[in-house]
Amino acid sequence: MNRRHELNQLSALGRSLCGAVLAIVLAIGQPAAGTTTSSVTIGGPFNLTAPDGTTVTDQTYRGKWLLVYFGYTFCPNTCPTALLEIATALRRLGPNAAKVQPIFITVDPKRDTPDVMAQYTQSFDPRIAGLTGTPAQIAAVAHEYGAYYVAHKSNGGANDHLIDHSTYIYVMDPRGQFVQAFDADTPADRIADDLLYDMKREEKLR
Repeated sequence: MNRRHELNQLSALGRSLCGAVLAIVLAIGQPAAGTTTSSVTIGGPFNLTAPDGTTVTDQTYRGKWLLVYFGYTFCPNTCPTALLEIATALRRLGPNAAKVQPIFITVDPKRDTPDVMAQYTQSFDPRIAGLTGTPAQIAAVAHEYGAYYVAHKSNGGANDHLIDHSTYIYVMDPRGQFVQAFDADTPADRIADDLLYDMKREEKLR
């Protein structure tokens, strides 16, 4: 069995476990008919670093709908796919995109510096905030969201490695409450349509 095959097997196992855990959490937290609250505990406080070097927290984005995605700039496929769909969804939202803040949180803080994150997210859409931090800060926010990630060394140098990670796009409402999760390859049309529906529903509940 070669190294690539081993990594593919580990990646598939990691995604399966993460998907199963999130599915169970979603099932447990599914509100009863007629209710407007959920007991799902996805999301929470964090302290991270923005591309300009400033510290941002979960409170920084209160009042905005969040699209939170965990990944890294060296990611070969799922991260570019997710960010492309998010960028396209923003364009489809038109003026309503001003109510949304997409956040790309790295799981590779040693390589993904603020400058690297800024250049990477700019290539998709300047409205996507690329956040990094210390390994401890990244571990803490990943724990809050139930996000999975693990590095696998390749045959290259010390900094040459791949990271297997969960691939969900988490939707958080303006109060910081979890609403739903999309797969990384969810079409932009569905992301935009679901966000518009959630926005209208939230406005009715005010």
